[in-house]
Parts: sequence; C-alpha cells; structure tokens
Amino acid sequence: MAGVTAIEQYVIDRVREMRKQANISQATLAAYIGVSEGHIGEIESTKRNVKYTIRHLNELAKIFNCSPKDFLPDNPL
Repeated sequence: MAGVTAIEQYVIDRVREMRKQANISQATLAAYIGVSEGHIGEIESTKRNVKYTIRHLNELAKIFNCSPKDFLPDNPL
C-alpha cells in the first residue's frame, strides 16, 4: 500500500463495498461528490497516495443515506 495507512485502506474498502452493493459506477460516484472518474479509480487502486477527504465522506454519507462514521471501523486499527 503505497502511502495508504490501515485506516485509510479500511475507508477505501468500505466505500468500494457500499458503491458496489448500490450498483453505482466509479463515474457516477465521482459525479456525485464532484471529482473526476479517474480520481475514484486512483483511490480504489491504492497505487497512489490518493484518499477520500472528510468532505468526500460527508458527501458519500448523503449518497448512501448513512452516517459518515459508517465508513470507519468500530475500533482503532
């Protein structure tokens, strides 16, 4: 994981899981939160040091009708 911490990877994996469960493409998710499709691809690939911001998590919570804390683990990693 190039520059991505365990907590950041957890968040990335959780968002990807929720995105797939909702049958939302990277392009659609990107449009919802105001970033490029490539940006979502870079986040999900974890080959680059690109991650979701707190603002992104807030917007994602609106999309998935959940709390921003739903993207975080129950315990520290």
